[in-house]
Amino acid sequence: MKEVYHLFSGGKDSSLAAWILSRMGYEVKLVTVTFGILDNWRFAKETAEILGFEHEVVKAPREIMERAIKMCIEDRRPGRAIQYIHERALELIASREEVKRISDGTRRDDRVPFLDLRKTRSLEDRFNVAYMRPLLGLGYKTIRELVNEIFIVKEDESEKLEKGDYETELRYALREKGINPRDIFPPRHIQSRVVGLR
Repeated sequence: MKEVYHLFSGGKDSSLAAWILSRMGYEVKLVTVTFGILDNWRFAKETAEILGFEHEVVKAPREIMERAIKMCIEDRRPGRAIQYIHERALELIASREEVKRISDGTRRDDRVPFLDLRKTRSLEDRFNVAYMRPLLGLGYKTIRELVNEIFIVKEDESEKLEKGDYETELRYALREKGINPRDIFPPRHIQSRVVGLR
């Protein structure tokens, strides 16, 4: 069976993408990237278990987070930092010898994180991998419709939701530096976590 290493936060997009890949016949291996700042990866692991997928936690170098913090401070918003972390996470997984296919849950209307065609080709060429995005042709409304048919989802403000994504550790790291994440992240940003199957 063909393996695909899928970046996974436990949210609705990464869960739906994993589900679609598995229905396409791929052996999906979920990977959550952490910086070791928090143990929020455990929320992604719980969701992976609910969905019945193999899950792995990979620790990324702290220097990536430090650079992302600087970007947040410079820009006074998180977009460039989240994009930077996502690209480094893809590269970290793609650089492993056994990885031939890598995927994520980015969708058509994502602004961040999102690899354009030039960055996609660069990732594939530099690491000799296929980069798969099963949600790329789908917009938010379609994804919401599909998710509601398949999963039980918990939604809340990003800062309050227990989830396994980069943003949680980035917010915490900013607080460690004495910076209020509310000064950088948009207010009332709603995110999701898959907590069950229908």
